[in-house]
Amino acid sequence: MKKVAVLGAGSWGTALSIVLADNGHDVRLWTHRKEQADSINSTHKNERYLEIMIPEKIKAYHEMDQAIKDADVILLVIPTKAIRDVCHELNTILKHDAVLIHATKGIEPGSLKRVSQMIAEEMDHYSYEDIVVLSGPSHAEEVAQRQPTTVTVAAINDQNAKVSQDLFINEVFRVYTSNDVIGIELGGALKNIIALGAGISDGLGYGDNAKAALITRGLAEITRLGTYLGANPLSFLGLPGVGDLIVTCTSVHSRNWRAGNLLGKGNPLEDVLEKMGMVVEGVRTAEAAYQFAKEENIDMPITAGIYQIIHHNKKPKEVVEQLMNRDKREEMDDLASLIKNRYAR
Repeated sequence: MKKVAVLGAGSWGTALSIVLADNGHDVRLWTHRKEQADSINSTHKNERYLEIMIPEKIKAYHEMDQAIKDADVILLVIPTKAIRDVCHELNTILKHDAVLIHATKGIEPGSLKRVSQMIAEEMDHYSYEDIVVLSGPSHAEEVAQRQPTTVTVAAINDQNAKVSQDLFINEVFRVYTSNDVIGIELGGALKNIIALGAGISDGLGYGDNAKAALITRGLAEITRLGTYLGANPLSFLGLPGVGDLIVTCTSVHSRNWRAGNLLGKGNPLEDVLEKMGMVVEGVRTAEAAYQFAKEENIDMPITAGIYQIIHHNKKPKEVVEQLMNRDKREEMDDLASLIKNRYAR
C-alpha cells in the first residue's frame, strides 16, 4: 500500500483517486476549496464533477501540507494554468522524497513549455527526468464507473515509470509504460485542439466525412509538431496519440468537443466557457500551438483555423472554406520528411 496525495479534486482527479483507492492505497484528495473538501468527506460525493459515490477511504483535504504528509506519491491533476502556482506552494512545504506524477494535458502559452517542464522549473529537488506523465484515452466518467480503460505512463526514469504502472494497474485500468515524455505529453495536449475542431464540425451540421478528415489531418499536425520537438512519431499512433484523439473527438463526455459544438452553433467563446463550468484546455493550448507553429514555420492549418475562431472571432464556415481551398499537395510529403530528418539526427 502506498500513501498517495492527489492534488486536484476535479473530475479527473476524483476518478484517478477511485482507481487508487480500489487498489488499496491510502488516498488523500486535495482541493483549495474548504467547502468542497467538507462536502466530499460528509457525503462521499463530488457532485459538481462526477455523479458517483466515492469510496469512504478517500479523505479530502483543503490544506496541502496535511494532504502530502508522508506521501509516497504525489499526483498532480490540475489545470495547466494552475500548475506553476500549485507547484510553487508544494515546493515550499514538501520536505521528503516522493514520486511525482502529473495527469494534466496542456501547453503553457508564452513559454510554450510542457507540463513536466513547468513542474521541474518550480520544484527545487526534482529534475525533468524524474517526473512521470499519465495520459491516454480516458474519460473521467467512465474511469469512475470502472469501465475498461487503458493509459500510458511515461518518464525518462524507468523506475519511476514502473512504480507508477504498479500503482494504477488493475483489472479494469490497464497501464503501459514509455520513455517518450515529449510524445506522450504533446499527444495529450494537442488532441484537445482537434477535439474543439471536431465539435465545431458537428455544431455546423457536417457529417462523418468531414470529421474523419479533420481527425486524420489533425493527427498529421500533431505528429508534425511533436516530431519537430523530438518526440518519437510512433508515440502518436499509440494510446496518448490516436487513442486519445479518437475518444476526445467523438464523445459527448469530452469538454473540448462540447465547447467546439457550441462554438459551431454560433455561441460566443465567453458564453461557451461559462456554460461549460470547467476548464477547456484546448482553448489555451490552441494559442500556444499556434504561437509555436508561427515562430518555427511549422504547417498547422487546422490549428491556425481553430485559433482564429476562438481568439479572433472568425466565422467557423469561413475557416472551413479556407481549409478546403488550400493549395494542392501530396498528403504525406512534408511529414515523411520530418520523420526522416528526425531519425537522421
